Amino acid sequence: MLCALVALAPALPAKDKKKPTPPAVIAGTVFRDAGFALPGAQVAAVPDPPAKKKQEWKAVADARGEFVLRVPGGPASYNVVVRAAGYRPQEKKVTVAADERLDFNFLLEPGGESK
Repeated sequence: MLCALVALAPALPAKDKKKPTPPAVIAGTVFRDAGFALPGAQVAAVPDPPAKKKQEWKAVADARGEFVLRVPGGPASYNVVVRAAGYRPQEKKVTVAADERLDFNFLLEPGGESK
């Protein structure tokens, strides 16, 4: 009998749970002079303007010079900085509007910092 009463009870409203915002993706390829891939390049995305607590997303370019960073979905702006030993760093400002994917190419020139 109790089962029948439970089945007849009005449905309770579902708790209002916020779904997490899907991440945005900043991806690309790092090249060196002559158009060859630059594996091992350090890639970092920093919020612009900077957040109160220091936040940074990092990746390392793979053997083909490719990298992927997953950042919180937008709207948001980031400074993406690419560094590699023996090359000048390069920086680009990017803006994500939502949970989108943005692709960029970086061409690093020789003569920068060495590690």
